[in-house]
Amino acid sequence: MSKSTFKILFYLRKNQVNKDGKVSIMTRLSVNGEVSQFSSKLDVEPELWDVKQGKVVGNSLISRRLNNLLDDIRTSLKNHYHEIETHEAYVTAEKVRNAFLGYSTKQSTLLELFKTHNEDARKLVGISKTEATLSKYDRAYRRLGEFMQAKYKITDIALKEINYKFVTDFETYLRTVSKCNENTTAKFMQMLRMIVIVAKNNGWLFNDPFSNFKIRSKRVDRGYLTDQEIQTIMEKKFSFTRLEQVRDVFIFSCFTGLSYIDVKQLTAQNICTSFDGKQWIMTHRQKTDTPVNVPLLNIPLTILKKYEGKLSKGQLLPVLSNQKLNSYLKEIADLCDIHKNVTFHLARHTFATTTTLSKGVPIETVSKMLGHTNIKTTQIYARITNEKISKDMQLLSSKLDDMEKVTLEKQAL
Repeated sequence: MSKSTFKILFYLRKNQVNKDGKVSIMTRLSVNGEVSQFSSKLDVEPELWDVKQGKVVGNSLISRRLNNLLDDIRTSLKNHYHEIETHEAYVTAEKVRNAFLGYSTKQSTLLELFKTHNEDARKLVGISKTEATLSKYDRAYRRLGEFMQAKYKITDIALKEINYKFVTDFETYLRTVSKCNENTTAKFMQMLRMIVIVAKNNGWLFNDPFSNFKIRSKRVDRGYLTDQEIQTIMEKKFSFTRLEQVRDVFIFSCFTGLSYIDVKQLTAQNICTSFDGKQWIMTHRQKTDTPVNVPLLNIPLTILKKYEGKLSKGQLLPVLSNQKLNSYLKEIADLCDIHKNVTFHLARHTFATTTTLSKGVPIETVSKMLGHTNIKTTQIYARITNEKISKDMQLLSSKLDDMEKVTLEKQAL
């Protein structure tokens, strides 16, 4: 790190004379050309001030007292400067000024910074953030507050006091007191780390408490529906319209791969005739704003036609709240004798695995239709089924027939 240029200058504010004929002595700090100035809270007669020396002239008791106080200010400012230079990422004139005046650095505590982060995120809901994401941030904020109260009997902590032990204590609290599983704990730890990174990037935290800490998560197989299970749900007759509608929306996603929010926001403007003369869904993922283009197969097309012109507010499908939809899906699974945790997100996994990959669609194509920017993400969704392995090996076997025939004939000689 290059050495900063630091200068202190005392000068008079001559345009403001008090009733005693005195003017304020001002302090000007300069760090790398950046200037910050403030009153020294001292005043003097203008004729007693030496502009060149930046001090009071004469040897009177008042002159000596004022110069001693100015020296104390200079020494204190230098000490604050060296302290900041030693322990912080960079020095600014404003930092030195605030340290001298006793002003606390903005967002110097963990929860204060986290709260500001969440308030900023709240403004972006509907733009680049979702309500679900904001809810996760707020939940992490509350958990941190509960942890500090339970563990340390404090309501907040200075950023500079966050260390490795604080991080490990929070992880232990989540696993034991909060009874969070490994992956939920990992999510909360990732959010704490996100706030720590914000603090470091702004120069409010200098050591990384996560430097020797590994956030552990466990890969979870969320499952998928088989062709037979999809067929069972599609053919099931329901006594209630709400179950039929939930089934239709779920099956639509099984054959398009759209997430809940993207199905909910689907409008007629997103259904386009593409270069091949067929109907496609052309939209952007609300979560990442990644473009998604999916050719409409016959089944989702039929579902769209079923509800055409029957819904208000431009909706194409009767999408309930995520909570209600998932509740009804569990009811549908019970009625269809499917013993899996059927949620709406399972439809996206089913599209990746059963509808596409197991039918021979390349994973690169599946990734593009899911709106992923990284194929590793697609691999979490798409699984290689035993049926796919069997078909691939049969194809390989047919290609090897001629080679095997020649080999066997040679062995027979």
